[in-house]
Amino acid sequence: MLLTYTLADDYLERRGEFRPEHLALAEAAVARGELVLAGVVADPYDRSLFVWREDAAAAAEAFAKADPYVANGLVLSWEIRTWNTVLGTAMA
Repeated sequence: MLLTYTLADDYLERRGEFRPEHLALAEAAVARGELVLAGVVADPYDRSLFVWREDAAAAAEAFAKADPYVANGLVLSWEIRTWNTVLGTAMA
């Protein structure tokens, strides 16, 4: 499962205030075994990508709805898509 964020132009300048809560949500999802990998796409910093377990669509949606980056306008839009994986240790 992929969760993709489209980021606001001022994302880098504004994220510091909300970063601890955002990371705590992500770390909790990792601890539960739902979130596999996450990060921001650089040059330009316009997207973030989150790789979730194949059976974690509900967890990905709950994460996005609770994320302070989303609530405070750092994320302009988000999308969850099925990713038909072929290889890897995180496959369901």
